[in-house]
Amino acid sequence: MTQNPATEDPNLEAAANAAGQPQAAEGGSEAGTAALQAERDDLKDKLLRTLAEMENLRRRTERELADAKAYAVTSFARDLLGSSDNLRRALESVPEAARSGADTTLKALYDGVELTERELLKTLERHGIRRVDPQGEKFDPNLHQAMFEAPDATVPKGLVSKVVQVGYKIGERVLRPALVGVSAGAPKAAEPPAGENGGDKPANH
Repeated sequence: MTQNPATEDPNLEAAANAAGQPQAAEGGSEAGTAALQAERDDLKDKLLRTLAEMENLRRRTERELADAKAYAVTSFARDLLGSSDNLRRALESVPEAARSGADTTLKALYDGVELTERELLKTLERHGIRRVDPQGEKFDPNLHQAMFEAPDATVPKGLVSKVVQVGYKIGERVLRPALVGVSAGAPKAAEPPAGENGGDKPANH
């Protein structure tokens, strides 16, 4: 009986497998390197984002702490403004003649109230609270509240012609707007009735 020759040589197959292993190992190494690089880039991006968020958080916290320190006395300061207004009204209620008169008691009282007002304003300024007296300044709706507008030949249009009540600022914020009157400029001259000018009269024929 005749035997069939072997169709596969074990030695040839082993040699082929040995030749293919370096190529497979090289391909696997490149894929692993690419995966590691992608992971590295992803971690780097996440780290940079985290650092940026931490820096923004630090700056925001610093601003909030600064605001809390600057504006912590807002409510208390607003309550004191009524006392400052009353001191000013008391001073303005004394006529100029009485201030310079011979009544030393009244003069001493006036000087005492004036000194109290100055000390109160200095105390407010030490805490970042400033008085706003915009007389003659350009009207600013962010700082002033217009109570009326009236013609005034001595004040240009758009400027504050009268301060009804002074305002106050705390830091860069308005604690209380100033109540003001705004000039509408010089009053317009009345136009003469038609026909009063001699040159306008028609000639009689």
